[in-house]
Amino acid sequence: MVEKIVLLVVFFAVMIFVGIRSRKHTKSVSDFVLGGRAVGPWLTAFAFGTSYFSSVVFVGYAGQFGWNFGVSATWIGIGNALLGSLLAWVVLGRRTRVMSHHLSASTMPEFFEKRYDSKIIKIVASAIIFIFMIPYTASIYNGLSKLFGMAFDIPYEVCVIVMAVLTGIYVIVGGYMATAINDFIQGIIMLIGIVAVIWAVLNGQGGFTTAFEKLATVESEIPGAYTSIFGPDPMGLLSVVILTSLGTWGLPQMVHKFYAIKDEKSIKTGTVVSTAFAFVVAGGSYFLGGFGRLFDHANFTGADGKIAFDSIVPHMLSSLPDLLIGIVVVLVLSASMSTLSSLVMTSSSTLTLDFLKGTVAKNMKEKTQLVTMRILIAVFIVLSVIIALDPPTFIAQLMGISWGAMAGSFLAPFMYGLYWKGVTKAGVWASFVCGVGITVANMFIGFLPNSIYAGALAMIAGLVVTPIVSLVTPKLKKEKVDECFSCYQASIKDRNKESLIKE
Repeated sequence: MVEKIVLLVVFFAVMIFVGIRSRKHTKSVSDFVLGGRAVGPWLTAFAFGTSYFSSVVFVGYAGQFGWNFGVSATWIGIGNALLGSLLAWVVLGRRTRVMSHHLSASTMPEFFEKRYDSKIIKIVASAIIFIFMIPYTASIYNGLSKLFGMAFDIPYEVCVIVMAVLTGIYVIVGGYMATAINDFIQGIIMLIGIVAVIWAVLNGQGGFTTAFEKLATVESEIPGAYTSIFGPDPMGLLSVVILTSLGTWGLPQMVHKFYAIKDEKSIKTGTVVSTAFAFVVAGGSYFLGGFGRLFDHANFTGADGKIAFDSIVPHMLSSLPDLLIGIVVVLVLSASMSTLSSLVMTSSSTLTLDFLKGTVAKNMKEKTQLVTMRILIAVFIVLSVIIALDPPTFIAQLMGISWGAMAGSFLAPFMYGLYWKGVTKAGVWASFVCGVGITVANMFIGFLPNSIYAGALAMIAGLVVTPIVSLVTPKLKKEKVDECFSCYQASIKDRNKESLIKE
């Protein structure tokens, strides 16, 4: 117990110290929200990776999809690395940084306003983020509580409040730079922790070969399904890969990382580092979860006979040595706090810059904006804690619901908006309707098996509907669109689409 407590105290002390030291980087709105657009390659890459993976993935999704798909769940991690990280950086990274700087856009809704010349689109986009971000934030605490209960026998409420307070302190004090530096530290912990945990768990089952052979004998409709290459449900597996991989392209807290890129080197290095990070962390998490069926089901089966997916991974780890359990707890804390900090930063900046500024407060001074964002960070954290302390029955599916609604709404107009001049306002609205409409309709009607299928459908629908609607609806003013795309033609040593302007 002493070892675990010492690890936690050191971890929390470092996070707070970084927040205090980063205060000097929060003198302006750009500093607070984007780190002055001067965040280096490794910080940017780790900020992207750690914001991507939270306790929901390591505990909830690894347990659920590992149980459903066996070792083929590893494809989810591979998809996250190749599609959610590598391709996202290649397709979106440079162009996002160039156009967002050219348009002086600090948030995704602000980008929509200036790219599509519509203030109402900005307001609606910020409302979608506000509505669907808070429940997602609350869901992060869920997986963390299972591990804390297993490791320390600490009440769930205490876990939630302590994590929320500590995250709030360093984000409010240090802004984006504090989150980026802490994300780097937390990312290193996640990389070391996941490798150590996989080794320890498989070693407890007699090693990889023995564990794999045991899993092959687990009873299923198709013999050996849980060790087959695509598992017992290939279509279900594909839906999860689409939601958890393609979703990053349209999530404001993920795209936001591209806004803050420092230079060309940061893009190239960030692409490689974030991809490698996803391979290890995501691939490792889902691979580990794939062996959940080798453990005693009675320890994670509820009174109703149903499997409690959030309890599978904690039970798999419960027999590890105390020091390793302490590392696991810090690992999941790192994953949770990095994602939480990214979400509350995105939520507060969106509400301040995209909703309050220019509407409720017509002439909001920069100092007022900074104070407002700090207050709203505290408000968002409090709201998420309230929801987390009394979670609705569907809290385990909230990540799928949130990702489906936001990525389904924003992916198409954001990506197409970087490349194609032909996107219209009606095309943007069509994507918003698809994203929110399909997700919410499935919540109440349930025409698809779960939120995973609904989220994947929402994103694909947006990608199809947006260009079709744009082709048959009134175009934006040519002068306005040409001005937006002129940033790619600004010449320095070569064209700006190949190299960022050094500021």
